[in-house]
Amino acid sequence: MALLGPAALVTLRRAAGGGGGARPCRDPPGVLRIASLSSAPPEPAAAATEPFAVELRAGKKYAWCACGHSKSQPFCDGAHRTAAPGVSPLRFTAEEDKRVWLCGCKRTRTPPYCDGTHKEGAVQSPRLPPKP
Repeated sequence: MALLGPAALVTLRRAAGGGGGARPCRDPPGVLRIASLSSAPPEPAAAATEPFAVELRAGKKYAWCACGHSKSQPFCDGAHRTAAPGVSPLRFTAEEDKRVWLCGCKRTRTPPYCDGTHKEGAVQSPRLPPKP
């Protein structure tokens, strides 16, 4: 299959009804606008610069906040729906009664558990908003 050059793509767009007449945007004639190819979710906000100590109960289901915007840290309160669309909580069921450290910086490589990433400069340097 031969690859088409930009001029051919613009011609195909116009032939398909995408060009001529009323234009939905102010691109110069002959310019093809391409939507962002990035489908990466937004970067999470650091909710804290240290982990949260939590007592998990065997068999209980939990939803760990992955976006960092929940007011119920470290658990999800649904804030991601408006504050970080594209980021979903990590749902898990505790296998045993146990005290664990759940990540507060949201950059752990072992979610939802803390792996010490919060000690790195990228997490410790930015100033967090004051707690109400």
